[in-house]
Amino acid sequence: MQLTRANTAIVLDSTSDLVDARERHANMRLVPLYVLFDGESLRDHVDISPAVFYERLAAARNLPTTSQPTPGDFLACYEELAGAGFERIWSLHLTSKLSGTFESARRAAAELGGDRVRVVDTETVSLVVAMLAEAIDRRLETGTTDEEIDELVQRFKRVNRVVFTVATLEFLQKGGRIGKAQALAGSLLNVKPILTIEDGVVVPLGRVRGRQKALAEFARLFAEGTEDGEGLHLAIAHANAPEWVDVLTDMARKVRPQATLDLVEPLGAVVGTHTGPGAVGFFWFQD
Repeated sequence: MQLTRANTAIVLDSTSDLVDARERHANMRLVPLYVLFDGESLRDHVDISPAVFYERLAAARNLPTTSQPTPGDFLACYEELAGAGFERIWSLHLTSKLSGTFESARRAAAELGGDRVRVVDTETVSLVVAMLAEAIDRRLETGTTDEEIDELVQRFKRVNRVVFTVATLEFLQKGGRIGKAQALAGSLLNVKPILTIEDGVVVPLGRVRGRQKALAEFARLFAEGTEDGEGLHLAIAHANAPEWVDVLTDMARKVRPQATLDLVEPLGAVVGTHTGPGAVGFFWFQD
């Protein structure tokens, strides 16, 4: 089967933070996770924007919690796309080691029946998942196959990179998402942990003191993990920390002048619940 933008859709969940997926691409959809503030359930990027979330978080006495979409949420999306004539749906989701979102999508795909939906555990999170969606879409533009997309997905899992830091490990600890970074807990004031995602979990790479040294560490890891040339795609996401955007953009331009910065987005309420305000992520993928 030849896959094109006309017959193939891409579904993301809201932790990809590609909030305008449908506006960017007519064949893309975003299924929201939920953030719960004092018993009020709000759809990520739908009922609550990042700006409102961080404002509310600063005044909250109790930290919010998050929950995955239901299988029914995904089924409604899949049925809408099937009804619109899409013969294939690639559904890309955050790591199953941090959320039950992938399992909800898998159950919905089974309920839809047939083999229309291919559900992918990307083994990562945030804008790098959106970068995979964009890579698939580039292939749909010229025509591709399930086999070619599956090969792309497997290579993506091997070569994509996430590097991030947080203002405090408190939110990762309380949300139970800290993984092997537990060893960095209780660090001194202004010490920034440098973290990544490996095999679907948060892993520490080290810690430095202050933003400038964190930026230097980002630059070192980026330089060591890439070569300058066409096809190197970048993204930046932040949790109410826009001051990081220009410095990371400048760093990327100096280290890899030919790289393309595809996406700069705020982290939504669900990811922000677990990273806390002040977090910033830098993502790359050699396509």
